[in-house]
Amino acid sequence: FLYFPETHGITFRIQINVKEVLDKDILLKLLFHLPVNYPSTLPEISVNSDQLTRAQCVDVKDKLLEQAKKHLSEPMVHELVLWIQQYLKYVIKQPATVCNEKTTLSKGASTEDAVWMLLLHLDHMRAKAKYVKTVEKWASDLRLTGRLMFMGKIILILLQGDRSNIKEYLILQKTSKVDVDSSGKKCKEKMISILCETKVQSQHKRFQMFEVKEYSTLDELQKEFEAAGLATLFSEFVPPLLK
Repeated sequence: FLYFPETHGITFRIQINVKEVLDKDILLKLLFHLPVNYPSTLPEISVNSDQLTRAQCVDVKDKLLEQAKKHLSEPMVHELVLWIQQYLKYVIKQPATVCNEKTTLSKGASTEDAVWMLLLHLDHMRAKAKYVKTVEKWASDLRLTGRLMFMGKIILILLQGDRSNIKEYLILQKTSKVDVDSSGKKCKEKMISILCETKVQSQHKRFQMFEVKEYSTLDELQKEFEAAGLATLFSEFVPPLLK
């Protein structure tokens, strides 16, 4: 960790080891230039690594800048370093050679190419209208289908789509200021539970769109799951939420 004071701001150089998706240590060399009016102005970011391609380094830099925009007007370097340590494996794209080594089945049957499903439980929504609109936009941008379901105090998000897009959704859900706290200040979602993440099976119905639906009774919610071939998923994860 080094810093270089400059007339027009400060430059930080930070080196971190990150455990990547194949359990390899990736040494990231991050350069942050903080202008004099930081944090009201975004930092300039440079990313280098001997273990990543130049294109992958650009992907990391672009994602860090996207995250930086969410922290505008507040100190962000520490948050950005923590974020990339946690989410690097979802940000970088696998080299073609690695994909070929992993894929012994046909492309259509491989894990990464299969359609995946995610079931999330949210504890609450204080700014419901804004929150719902944000979830709808994320699902649309990432080409995910499914349901945002309300039944009494139960709030569930059921998503289907490419596994990489579902991972990207999780990143957005966990790192964006999507709700407000008890004082009305924007805040991140800290009370979210991943109930289930699995590959869509032949008995599961594919949702054609993403819809927001409200149910008056648990029976109505159960019928929604059953119609989608997800009766087992419902019985395993939903009733315990009522206890």
